[in-house]
Amino acid sequence: MKPVLLHRIDSQNFEEMCRRGGRVIRCGGLVAFPTETVYGLGADALNPIAVDKIFRAKSRPSDNPLIVHVSDIKEAECITTNISRLAYELMDAFWPGPLTLILRRGGVVPDVTTCGLDTVAVRMPAHPVALALIREAGVPIAAPSANTSGKPSPTAAEHVLDDLAGRVDMILDGGMTEVGVESTVVDVTHDPPSLLRPGGIGIERLKEVIGDLKTEREVTGVPRSPGMKYTHYAPEAGVVLVKGESVVKTIQRLIGTYEGFGRRVGLILCQETAESFEAGERMLVFGKRGDPASIARNLFHSMRLLDRREVDVIIVDGSFDQKDVGLAVMNRLEKAASKVVAVKW
Repeated sequence: MKPVLLHRIDSQNFEEMCRRGGRVIRCGGLVAFPTETVYGLGADALNPIAVDKIFRAKSRPSDNPLIVHVSDIKEAECITTNISRLAYELMDAFWPGPLTLILRRGGVVPDVTTCGLDTVAVRMPAHPVALALIREAGVPIAAPSANTSGKPSPTAAEHVLDDLAGRVDMILDGGMTEVGVESTVVDVTHDPPSLLRPGGIGIERLKEVIGDLKTEREVTGVPRSPGMKYTHYAPEAGVVLVKGESVVKTIQRLIGTYEGFGRRVGLILCQETAESFEAGERMLVFGKRGDPASIARNLFHSMRLLDRREVDVIIVDGSFDQKDVGLAVMNRLEKAASKVVAVKW
């Protein structure tokens, strides 16, 4: 098992750490690094041997394509072909930022990066460490989330250590991520474009730029984007999602049922719901109902924290506003949940 090289980045060592990380990438190694969404596990996107290390480190299914991270639009043009006018409009509006575009793949991108597809997922992250790392590497970086496949995405360097210690050459610790859920993915290889995964950019913001936008809810065969086919984002404990406007009584009933069977119950609640429950180490507040950005930022960290506290079941409050990034939060919770309870009145 290789030693863990974790480096906390600050203003004094920023350039040196990014240079070191760039060298690791160029030499075919793996570097975990912060983006504005979650931590990524990066390798040279044009080096098939290096990219294969990502799949092996994460135990990632071989038909789940990777997102390629670039530091400018010219770099995106070098790995793609026939970029549409709509794609450029989205780049101008949201890059750098939490938006991934599905584009026509260029010949330099190996099959392993795209799982053999004729398209490639590309984004320009809005994080100084990520951008500096890509520039220092001198190559586009393929980077899924830096976690074991299927587990909650990492929003802090310690989460990467929990999952990938001994499987990564270097971890760049840039503190907690800002957005907390992965990027929005839009397929712009046809008109109108298709939303393949909700994320850090809300649908309404996208429609302001490009107008019509289709939503694809099902996928058969090889997925064209991460997050379309497999179970994701699940902690070790079972997740029970309670959806609806008035969830307190339902959550109280579920607590009684699970505890009656001797199960240790953890709670992840909106602030308004938490007021009806007794505070304790197994109850976490992830934000206010009307502030889905705060909920997104705290979601995965809360799941991982309750796993550390060895709960058996995590009941999650789904009464928050699903506008903007709230839709992405609900998407992640529905994929993580082993049970969904809808409150009807």
